[in-house]
Order: sequence, then C-alpha cells, then structure tokens
Amino acid sequence: MSQLASRGQLRASFLRWALLIVPVVMLAGFLSGQVAGSTAQNPWFAGLVKPSIYPPPAAFGIVWSILYLMMGVALTLVVTARGARGRGAAVAMFIVQLLLNLAWSPLFFAAHRITAALYLLVALDIAVLLTVVMFWRVRRNAALLLLPYFGWVLFATVLNWQFLVANPDADGVGAPAAATTRIRL
Repeated sequence: MSQLASRGQLRASFLRWALLIVPVVMLAGFLSGQVAGSTAQNPWFAGLVKPSIYPPPAAFGIVWSILYLMMGVALTLVVTARGARGRGAAVAMFIVQLLLNLAWSPLFFAAHRITAALYLLVALDIAVLLTVVMFWRVRRNAALLLLPYFGWVLFATVLNWQFLVANPDADGVGAPAAATTRIRL
C-alpha cells in the first residue's frame, strides 16, 4: 500500500480543519474591527476628509468578510498539506501577517494614529507578499486565494496614505469633544 490516507480521509481532514480555521480567522477580523470601532459612524473617522478613492462604507464589511473567508480556506489548505516542505514556516508567516492585519483597525480607528497605521500597512504588505510566496511553495491554490487579499491590502495602504495627506492635523488627535452646556446654579 503506497497511500497513507484515502482521498475521502484527506477530504474529511480538510473539512474538519476548515470548520475550525475559517471561523477563527473570520471571528478574529470581526472582533478587531468591533473593538476598534471601525465603522463610518466612528466620530473621529466621520470628521475626516474622505479621499476620492474611498469606497462606500458598506463595501468594507462585504469585502473583508470574503477576504477573511478566503484567508481561512488558504490557511486550511496549507495546514492540511502534511509533510510539505516549508509548511510550518508558511503557517507561522500567516500568523504574523494576520496579527499585523488585526492591529491596524485599533491603531487607526481607536488610537487615531494615521501615520503609524500607514507604516503598519507597509509592513503588512511585505508580510502578505512573503506569505503568498511561502504558500505558493506548499500549495499553489492557497497562494492564489491570497492574491485578492494582497491587492486589497495594497489598496488600503494607498487609501491610508491619502487619509494622511487629506487630514494631516487629525493624526493622533482624539475625536472632537461633544458640545457641552454648562449650567450654573
């Protein structure tokens, strides 16, 4: 017998891993955005001048949901590539880029650090590119699933830069204070 596992066993293993990995990746992305308050209704963000390439706010939830799904499937393909050279390093690189990804929303939306968020995105661009290369060596389909994510992260880098150019005085500044009325008795 030359096979360690049948096709059915390999498919079942992939599905089991996918049922764990995909929801974890999607939940991590969702929680990062929720904790940071990354919505168009964020008072600080609402006060920023929006660049001309800024998409409709609804696009972000749709795009990120699809991208996190694809990222989870890509990671599952690599995790289930038992015995593949470079698999461990590829998974480690995926985790590094995911942590960078998850750090962006709190840095931009909660800490209001537009410049620092831009530097983080440049690091994320490099990390995602390295992840794509490492995934390519393990499973080409996994790398191909990450290409739309890489494109979106590059777009996010340009968008972040345009936010910085359009709002230089907003970098590191908190949300405008709500109007208050003082009543003396």
